Amino acid sequence: MFEHFNTADQVFHYKLGLALTMEYDSLDMLVEMEEAALRSDVRDLFRDHAHKSRQQIENLQQIFSLLGIEAHQAPSPASKGMAKEARSYIAKTDDAVLDGALLAGGLELAHYETAVYDGLVIQAQAKGTAGIAELLHQNLGQEKAVIEDIKAAFESVATEDAAIQEESAAPDAPAIVIPPYLPPGSI
Repeated sequence: MFEHFNTADQVFHYKLGLALTMEYDSLDMLVEMEEAALRSDVRDLFRDHAHKSRQQIENLQQIFSLLGIEAHQAPSPASKGMAKEARSYIAKTDDAVLDGALLAGGLELAHYETAVYDGLVIQAQAKGTAGIAELLHQNLGQEKAVIEDIKAAFESVATEDAAIQEESAAPDAPAIVIPPYLPPGSI
């Protein structure tokens, strides 16, 4: 779309396209994460986040319409990298800890999306585009809510996984008891 940005509007339009790409990448990633998740509550969380991503895509398309420009996607290397990382987690993580790894990836994704929307809201407010700022603020609010939901689920899963790992690491043989103090020459 732009080879060089000369105006704040060009940057804003480009970032809107980046956000649209990010949401489509996120949606694909969330579907894969939902399918890979082992716990039903984790699957539900990713399904809910995917639903919110679809709403955010609709909001972005409405913003393009309000601006009178064609909806477009702009390169988003960060979201492509996060998608690649999520696929890697799925492929090489043992089932015993997969949900925790997926939630960590989901949390990273939601934080990135929040950062993108924070910037877009600031730009929209500075331009005085109230309707557009409100739609972007809706997307931002949804992402912040997703972060809290993922954090709560991640804390629960991480605690559960740590307890299971601790139980499985318990030694079978009795531990050697070492006396607290041996005076010199008593050995």
